Amino acid sequence: MNAEQQRLEESRGRHAHWKRWGPYLSERAWGTVREDYSHGGTAWEHLPHDHARSKAYRWNEDGIAGICDRHQRVCFALALWNGRDPILKERMFGLTGNEGNHGEDVKESYFYLDSTPTHSYMKFLYKYPHREFPYAWLVEENRRRGRGLPEFELSDTGVFDDHRYFDVTVEYAKAAPEDLLIEITVSNRGSESAVLHLLPTVWFRNTWAWRTGAIRPRMEASAPGTIRIAAPHYGERWLVCEGSPELLFTENDTNNVRLYGAPNTSPYVKDGINDRVVHGNTGAVNPAREGTKAAAWYTIEAPAGGSVRVRLRLTDKVDSADLGEAFSATLVQRKREADEFYSGVIPDDLSEDARNVMRQSFGGLLWSKQYYHYVLRDWLDGDPAQPAPPGERKHGRNSEWRHIYCSDVISMPDKWEYPWFAAWDLAFHCVPLALVDSEFAKDQLRLMVREWYMHPNGQLPAYEWAFGDVNPPVHAWAAWRVYKIEKKRRGVGDREFLQSIFHKLLLNFTWWVNRKDAEGRNVFQGGFLGLDNIGVFDRSAPLPTGGHIEQADGTGWMAMYSLNLLAIAMELADGDPAYEDVASKFWEHFLYIAHAIQHLGADGTGMWDAGDGFFYDVLHTPEGRHIPLKIRSMVGLIPLFAVETLEPRIVDRLPGFKRRLEWFLHNRPDLTGNVACMRSRGEGERRLLSIVDGEQLRRVLRVMLDEQEFLSPHGIRALSRFHHGNPYSFGVDGREYRVNYEPAESSTGLFGGNSNWRGPVWFPVNYLLIESLQKFHHYLGDGYRVECPSGSGQFLTLWEVAAEISRRMNRLFLRDESGRRPVHGSNRMFHEDPHWRDLVLFYEYFHGDDGSGVGASHQTGWTGLTAKLMQQSGELGWAPKMRQAVKTQPSSNGELSHGIIT
Repeated sequence: MNAEQQRLEESRGRHAHWKRWGPYLSERAWGTVREDYSHGGTAWEHLPHDHARSKAYRWNEDGIAGICDRHQRVCFALALWNGRDPILKERMFGLTGNEGNHGEDVKESYFYLDSTPTHSYMKFLYKYPHREFPYAWLVEENRRRGRGLPEFELSDTGVFDDHRYFDVTVEYAKAAPEDLLIEITVSNRGSESAVLHLLPTVWFRNTWAWRTGAIRPRMEASAPGTIRIAAPHYGERWLVCEGSPELLFTENDTNNVRLYGAPNTSPYVKDGINDRVVHGNTGAVNPAREGTKAAAWYTIEAPAGGSVRVRLRLTDKVDSADLGEAFSATLVQRKREADEFYSGVIPDDLSEDARNVMRQSFGGLLWSKQYYHYVLRDWLDGDPAQPAPPGERKHGRNSEWRHIYCSDVISMPDKWEYPWFAAWDLAFHCVPLALVDSEFAKDQLRLMVREWYMHPNGQLPAYEWAFGDVNPPVHAWAAWRVYKIEKKRRGVGDREFLQSIFHKLLLNFTWWVNRKDAEGRNVFQGGFLGLDNIGVFDRSAPLPTGGHIEQADGTGWMAMYSLNLLAIAMELADGDPAYEDVASKFWEHFLYIAHAIQHLGADGTGMWDAGDGFFYDVLHTPEGRHIPLKIRSMVGLIPLFAVETLEPRIVDRLPGFKRRLEWFLHNRPDLTGNVACMRSRGEGERRLLSIVDGEQLRRVLRVMLDEQEFLSPHGIRALSRFHHGNPYSFGVDGREYRVNYEPAESSTGLFGGNSNWRGPVWFPVNYLLIESLQKFHHYLGDGYRVECPSGSGQFLTLWEVAAEISRRMNRLFLRDESGRRPVHGSNRMFHEDPHWRDLVLFYEYFHGDDGSGVGASHQTGWTGLTAKLMQQSGELGWAPKMRQAVKTQPSSNGELSHGIIT
């Protein structure tokens, strides 16, 4: 057991609180639903970036390269000023949903370079221009551009030209759980010396302004370069600063004068340090050198091409707060321990470039943890010491979720663009997280089904903009995958976790059956189901035709959900026969769904179109007509996710389940006859549960693997390229609704316009397609081959097809023969500049033709699945080269579980 693994064990057993401090500070707390107290629910406009420096946040804090304790009582982050900007750089800047031509978007250059699971070592890089930051230009130019043009990015302004910028690198190392070493390195990349004002800042989250009589904590200057922090819950601690910086103190209170023209309760307010540094206002900071927010002001002159280092220590032991040799030794040791830890996670046979990508993807996943605070009761009713919120909110957004009480560290999709949990995103995060910290992954999955998150009716909360929206039901899949990954890595599975989450998921499954099956026929709706603009209509709104849509994806997801719960029930039944009946229930429920997807009504219409060899949504009109909506999209591939193999040795150990299975096979041929090969035994005498049979699978794959349709150079597109020249249209009352192939940003404002499922490549669904192909191969074996790419004359096994898609996706981040990473598109800095070329961004989704990153730029969450794909590629020897045939696959020795790599 290496040092980091030992720390994880100490944390798991609560012997040492190694995870108490971490990167739990958001990149953005302004413009969120939590901070919105407007009449109309206009979150972006109620608290914009311009107000953030002056407004005390009610719920969460934000900062650059920031850390805090797990309850966010004490925060630390950087503030910077280049001497030219109109404001202190204390937080990341970006456009609101209404300012951007493709929705909200961060306009900064920062990178999560490294982190261990306990955050014993972390590394962050921020690139800060010498020139004035172009705040106004970014807003104006993006506003000028329409949806048909790309976003205008920070690099497009030229502020990084001639290398006139600072690389500000922040490293954290824990000498002990309560002793944090901080090293900040300012590197001037320009050809002339430049001055940077560096202000490491420590503050308390404001917990005192909302209730009368609340205690206000204090911090004060206790010695030259030392700030004493009197934290009520944790006791005394100190921020010890190298050298003799000027210490500035103010209060983390709202500047009412600036924002509202009302008097302040104190002359020292949240933006006091900003006003002292930028405007020279000495009266803005407290001369008594005490307050609830403090900064150490360093004025650094960085030589051309040179670096300057500053060290600090946030510690509970001021007498031993060394900043010299012992500091250096600890920092070196933690770096070495991080390398040692990841050497056991990242396969040795990956290229150096792939190892770097995989390491940064884990870094991004772990840096994307955030303390998330949102108590619906208090938000709806208001705080005793503050004005009452508008009456509209009593019946408005999230008013039916009063039980929600969030005060937890949660894995975020993107701490700037999506600084709130999203249920189905979180499920995908947990799979790569399980490779490095399975305990945290399990905690995340458990959290969403706890009583203070899950609705009493069994629904999982979607996200803060609308907790009642419906996300795909992937929680059971994630729980099963995390369980299997941990079982392989630790040698034993956590059955208590699996059992407890299974019971809660039964409630959620029942909610789906009762709420999203409109006619009780095992055909499911669900609305947009995370796929935003994929349909010809907004699937979450009343249809212009009336009626409802019977969704191929909703029904496919539920078939998959049934099989996930079946797999879990069978695992639990092997040791507790009481679960055999439950396993039978989910097997039978899957059969009903699989039958229904092919037979919707008396007219014989189903979601499967035999002529096209594809699944489609079906519009069910008020008159009872069934109209297939013939859009070739991911909606029609999701039914492939519903696949599971039954191992004979496991079935034989469950006699009750086996008897029920055999009875159904003999007495219900009307149901089992349409389910793929239930009677036929495949490789290893396995049985297959799948919506599609071998011939249907072949026909779907013929379309999916066509490079003129779904198969892009970098994965499977969310919409077929067929619709580039053949847009789908549907006319209603003289109005035409259209779906075109759009490989990059969306041209519509549906769901904010910052998300697009009409052509790009998305990691989560591609990952599930790869798993599904592995499961099909587990049953069908090497004798079943398909042409890949379609029309190429090359026939591959399904295992090889899965490997090919995986390679294409991983190539997004790897340098090609010319040294370019497709993810970075045409940005020459990332391809040519030595200070940029090893940096990788993990975008929300990717251009369907050229692979360039689109959407949220730091969504290492589900895009962090690339780490799992690379880990699998390394273990299996899947080379990154295109179309290199895979000659071997794992044997059934425990590495392969239900046909997928654990």
